[in-house]
Amino acid sequence: MAILPIVEVPDPRLRQISKPVEQVDEEIRTLVRDMFETMYDAPGIGIAAIQVGVPKRILVIDLQEPEEEGGEPVKAPRIFINPEILTASEQEVPYNEGCLSIPEQYAEVDRPDRIRARWLDEHGNAHEEEIDGLLAVCLQHEMDHLNGILFIDHLSRLKREMVLKKLAKQRKEQGKKAA
Repeated sequence: MAILPIVEVPDPRLRQISKPVEQVDEEIRTLVRDMFETMYDAPGIGIAAIQVGVPKRILVIDLQEPEEEGGEPVKAPRIFINPEILTASEQEVPYNEGCLSIPEQYAEVDRPDRIRARWLDEHGNAHEEEIDGLLAVCLQHEMDHLNGILFIDHLSRLKREMVLKKLAKQRKEQGKKAA
């Protein structure tokens, strides 16, 4: 397993539309393991293959929610290969989103609170499920990556520019510390 470099804005690869996985094989399973290791190291709760420079329709999610109040987060890794949203509720919910490709920047995005999705797992088995809550939000966010869309694209132009200015300022300050 390996921790892969995370592609960050303004890298044009993030705007690329990812290609479907033709065959779920050992190469794909290795990529999935590396994606989990990269996501846990970052740390994050989801990552799409394009965020590690691979334009394939693969994403992984682990919400790492505590088993009980105040308990340690429990790993519950989920793998989505060639995911599709079949239906989405009309009711949207706001959620404060962040992204490993736009480090340490957050903004509220409205998304459907319930979706029905279909995907393949790491063995090539098909799944279809009604998903809600944080998992639905995260799945939609990561699926956007597969289509070259970032969470900031859901914001007004003004809010998007503010996020990008904060990111630029943060990078500049980190550059000064490194010098």
